[in-house]
Amino acid sequence: MSHSTDEARATCTPSFGRISPKPGQSLDEVLAADPARRTWLKSGFGMAALSVFGATSLTACGGDHDDDDDTPVSNDPPAQDPPAETPEETPREPGLDPDKDYSIRFQSVARTTADTVTVPSGYQVQVLFSTGDAVEAGSTAWTEGAFPAWDVTDKRAGGDNDGMHYFALPGVDPQQGGLLAINHEQVDLKVYFPAGTFSGSFNEATATLDQKRLALSAVGVSVIEVAQANGTWSVKKDSTYNRRYTGNTAYGVGGPARSRLGATIIGTLNNCSSGATPWGTYLTCEETTSNYFDSSQPNINYGWVVELDPQGQLLPQGVKRTAMGRFAHENVAYLVDENNRVAFYMGDDTTPGCIYKFVPTRAYDPVNRAANTNLLDEGTLYVAQFNAGGGGVWIPLVQGAAGLTSADGFATQADVLIDCQDAAVSVGGTVMDRPEWITVGPNKDIFVTLTNNSGRGTNAPVDAANPRVENHHGHIIRWNEAGNSPLATTFTWSIFLLAGDPAQAATLGKPNLAGNINGDAFSSPDGLRLDAAGRLWVETDMNLGSTASTTVFGNNGMYCIDPTTGVSKRFLVGPVGCEITGIAYTPDLTTFFVNIQHPTQAWPEAGRTPRSSTIVIRRPDSAPVGA
Repeated sequence: MSHSTDEARATCTPSFGRISPKPGQSLDEVLAADPARRTWLKSGFGMAALSVFGATSLTACGGDHDDDDDTPVSNDPPAQDPPAETPEETPREPGLDPDKDYSIRFQSVARTTADTVTVPSGYQVQVLFSTGDAVEAGSTAWTEGAFPAWDVTDKRAGGDNDGMHYFALPGVDPQQGGLLAINHEQVDLKVYFPAGTFSGSFNEATATLDQKRLALSAVGVSVIEVAQANGTWSVKKDSTYNRRYTGNTAYGVGGPARSRLGATIIGTLNNCSSGATPWGTYLTCEETTSNYFDSSQPNINYGWVVELDPQGQLLPQGVKRTAMGRFAHENVAYLVDENNRVAFYMGDDTTPGCIYKFVPTRAYDPVNRAANTNLLDEGTLYVAQFNAGGGGVWIPLVQGAAGLTSADGFATQADVLIDCQDAAVSVGGTVMDRPEWITVGPNKDIFVTLTNNSGRGTNAPVDAANPRVENHHGHIIRWNEAGNSPLATTFTWSIFLLAGDPAQAATLGKPNLAGNINGDAFSSPDGLRLDAAGRLWVETDMNLGSTASTTVFGNNGMYCIDPTTGVSKRFLVGPVGCEITGIAYTPDLTTFFVNIQHPTQAWPEAGRTPRSSTIVIRRPDSAPVGA
């Protein structure tokens, strides 16, 4: 979700090529005509020749960012799908106060380009946790102008706070305290290196070994214990739970690809968004398939979901769960049924990229956490195929199936998982406009943000699920599994909204930019979460280098949408240059945690280096946030 990732990756060679489908030249069309090409494409010579079809490198969390609204676009009105059926009244999940009103009643804030966090009247904003803050017991915090060695920064908060999750602690009132697991996507260069060390972004080609370790200390995950007193939240210093997982940490390997990766990998990288499991572990997602900080590490070591236990009980170290596939992972969301069977949904944040789900072979144990230790190592990985008319199919990615045989270059299941992107397109997975966050609601409806794809029509043909040529503003899709079952192999879908602004479309004479948002308009939806009350929260990641974007939409922000009516209300606007990302909350929804990533001016402290930070949002009267 960060343009700084793109800058860092610009100095490295992508781990493997991707074919950008064009009409008549998509990878599945090529393979259908000549399956033997699969083996050729996986060879070195075949990869070198991908430029014939238009090869692209993998993008980062904000990877495409090609939403320059002055680029010519199609004037044809976007295709529309029938609206989704109105869901039943949202059930109340455990933790919600039955006496409180969770309906969306706040007054929208105005769009703005101010260098501050703007929220509705009656709300308080507190900066909780910033890049460089002390994490592990005995560690020291960042001070302006000091640049210590990597073994010091390895114990501090990393850079570019991103996806996160709030976990309850046994014996602690979850409304008053718990654990926050926070992803760190990228290095904040101004915090970690003296001015002039690198030009614009970290350059692995010129960095020393110690500089590489320093940069790798900035990524990964922070686990911190937080608590509130009199409405003010703070990090519990020297808590035994506080821990850093970084690019210098050793991780275990589980699942079928362990046979090729080995038992241990040093480093996690580009920790973008994340998710949780029903048994209380954290899933941090690697949104890169190469180590652009240290190319001496094999590329196949990256692009995985990494499972961590915030409580430190189940897993002595994080474990890369290879059965869930290797691609540019955005986040993970799960759907569970009454028999404790569960499916995990994931987006591949590339242009184009597919949508996946992983179904473990067995049910999870809701009582014995230890029984779930290796649950994510065995199961079936599927890729979504969105068909015209609102129907969809989950296609299994299983070695030996059509298109995934040894003759196609997939000799083992490990091959399928490591080259998951190619495998998904080979079997007919639908390539989407940068699928980012996925969320599952109390009604078991599922939403995904398609952030943008200015190359749609050039690097992929328009289709029912991706209806706009040069999709500058993105869209959101909603779907339901057949029978609302995580085990379903079919689903129904519709386009929930097309992002954009009618005023901009009228000014530029380009109807394709209008969108159909009911209420406060936005561009480039990214972060996404349905809360326990069934309200949809959307966070944006526009290219703030585009004046056309900021003039129309203001700074990036966070919006609350009623899934039933579709009405959008702007709840928060961030400071200059930032992306809004990460959303977590206490079970009663009276405290929200949100991440402000890579601000560029004087936030959060005037006169000091800007730092990515986690903020706390609440009301003094302890009413639910957003109500």
